[in-house]
Amino acid sequence: MLRLAAASLAGTAIEFYDFFVYGTAAALVLGPLFFPTFSPVAGTLAAFGTFGVGFVARPLGSILFGHFGDRRGRRPVLVASLLLTGASTVAVGCVPSYGSIGVAAPVLLLVLRFLQGLGLGGEWGGAVLLTAEHAPAGRRGLWSSFPQIGPAVGFLLANGVMLALSATLTDAQFAQWGWRVPFWAAGALALGGLWLRSSLVESPRFLEIDDHARVPLAEVVRDHWRLVLLTAGALSVGYAIFYAVTTWSLAYGTERLGVGRTEMLACIMAAVVVKGSLTPLVALLSDRYGRRPLCLLGCAAAALWMFPMVALLATGAPLLMFLGFLGALLAFVTMFAVLGAYLPELYEPRVRCTGAAVGYNLGGVLGGALTPIVATALAEHGGRVPWGVGAYLTGVALFSLGCFALLPETRPVRVAVPEPATG
Repeated sequence: MLRLAAASLAGTAIEFYDFFVYGTAAALVLGPLFFPTFSPVAGTLAAFGTFGVGFVARPLGSILFGHFGDRRGRRPVLVASLLLTGASTVAVGCVPSYGSIGVAAPVLLLVLRFLQGLGLGGEWGGAVLLTAEHAPAGRRGLWSSFPQIGPAVGFLLANGVMLALSATLTDAQFAQWGWRVPFWAAGALALGGLWLRSSLVESPRFLEIDDHARVPLAEVVRDHWRLVLLTAGALSVGYAIFYAVTTWSLAYGTERLGVGRTEMLACIMAAVVVKGSLTPLVALLSDRYGRRPLCLLGCAAAALWMFPMVALLATGAPLLMFLGFLGALLAFVTMFAVLGAYLPELYEPRVRCTGAAVGYNLGGVLGGALTPIVATALAEHGGRVPWGVGAYLTGVALFSLGCFALLPETRPVRVAVPEPATG
């Protein structure tokens, strides 16, 4: 289990590195380079628009790769999704700017971002299911949390590279070629991930299925449509929080508040370190107290914290911004640490790869794709403190709270075995 969990963590870390490095670049440099005819705010909105395309592609990727995951096995999905995401990320780093090839530059950016999202849509379902279906029932929450640590590790890798380049290069050097380096590095990371995954074995639960679904998506839509919509709505708050903290706030802090790139990245990364470190502990609690109670607690905490978070962000003080981000990500991890076990347990094994992945990635469209765009627009028309952003995030949290309330508990119940009678 430890070898399997480590390989799943490494793979998701690499694929989310690819996804996150684009978000950081969109917040820092893609607007002026690929949309130079726009105003600064409009350029940022356009860059976030291409960022959002990746989220739109993710449900399509979950349908495509989920079909093969339910028909052919979880393991092949991991290899194919990693190859697609890695290759498209390297290609982003090779796209010339608008000044070199004109309108073809943002078009190429859009296409490659779509392919990134397509690959990542297949990654999560395969990695989580392979771990969850190997794990013993009483510790499924703990072992399934390892792929959930991957996004934090990927984010830290992506932003660590960006932070180092930002701190050592001039603004002109960073804009000219420095931002491309993290994209090129994705090639080496993808090769390492393929090597790690080459030794994984197929899920025992998949091998036990005698009657595989012929068209998994059709079964999911016919028999589980309500469950898919509820999981998507429930997860939207997690995406909204994470990308408000890691993407929108980065652009807001550097452009509106005048905080340096290095300071903003350091504040965000410190909060993500704490979140990633706590993921296994929270998941272990779900094995004891259940998945649903922790999700409800995290949603309620998020609804209460969004206004304080934007107020602390607006101060521009590094320590206060860090505390605001930390509170938001603690609410986030209380929900998302348990999803590696919770979502697979909600779906029957024959359509589990498609159902769990589609619900998970539809939540990304609702929460992740829209949040940087909506938050940027709301902040542009607000005062020093972007209260509109706080209201938007609070509304998303309350919506997700209602969806989680309608989902069932899935934690396996321990059955006490009676002592044998003695004569």
